[in-house]
Amino acid sequence: MYKTNFDFIVDKAKTAEKPIRVAIAGADCENILLGAFQAQSSGFAELILAGNEERITKMLKDLALIGRKYTIKHVPDNVNVVQVCIDMIHNGEADVLMRGNTQTRDFLLPILEKENDLVTDKLLTQVTMVKFPDYNRVLAISDVTICVRPDQSKRKKIIQNMAGLLTKLGYDKPNIALLSLTEVPAFHMPDTIEAQNIVREHNERPIANCNLVGPIPYDLIVSKEAARLKGYDCPLCGEFDGIVVPELLTGNTLIKVLQMNGRASSCGVIVGAKIPIAITSRSDTKEQSFLSLAACAAMHIEG
Repeated sequence: MYKTNFDFIVDKAKTAEKPIRVAIAGADCENILLGAFQAQSSGFAELILAGNEERITKMLKDLALIGRKYTIKHVPDNVNVVQVCIDMIHNGEADVLMRGNTQTRDFLLPILEKENDLVTDKLLTQVTMVKFPDYNRVLAISDVTICVRPDQSKRKKIIQNMAGLLTKLGYDKPNIALLSLTEVPAFHMPDTIEAQNIVREHNERPIANCNLVGPIPYDLIVSKEAARLKGYDCPLCGEFDGIVVPELLTGNTLIKVLQMNGRASSCGVIVGAKIPIAITSRSDTKEQSFLSLAACAAMHIEG
């Protein structure tokens, strides 16, 4: 069954036996704090605020949060706050890592360090879940943060990560599209040939628990009417649950256009690691931070 809004993620997060302990790396970030405390109020998160204690305390006072329940982990500015949070996870003090006031590169590099033992044999990828008014369901898009130009092998792993996440969140067999410029494979556009090969392989021996279509352009993904007008015979048009993009620039731009101009609400998580990881932007709304933690809590239920 497809999902029409984010309630299914929040509802699942609330079924956890106990709250997830969230280590926020660089917690002096307004909307991330507001979203995290909303997750605490909803009962599925306990908060560890890591970073400069003076700045965090001032922000808590400014936001009228100073009386709430939390733990502050003071980290001097010359110490890697992400590494401190990862160490807390290894020491059994936290369950989930969340990006706060840190640069994306600085946040990701410690996660990718072999010595930190967070990376599995799966590819580390980011999935953003979006909901916008002109589409009747929540749509997952990947990868928009980590994999710059994934080859055919990595694109299959991105599909597996997306299908795995959607299954954990309650989808039976999600419909996933391989985004391309055109639905007709062309040798001068290698991503279309790769998409064709992946779908052919999937039809012969499924690579993930999903229905897979590609190559397919965006208008056919989201609109049955566009498919009718173009004479494109695919019953899944307008019913896709996920989009796998050919490279990072396409995915990141698509997400930002939907957020800035399409009035989309969204949340982002990193999958493929040994723990759930909430990745948010410092310019994200408090709702995005809240929903990212809800998704992490839902993922944590499954272990």
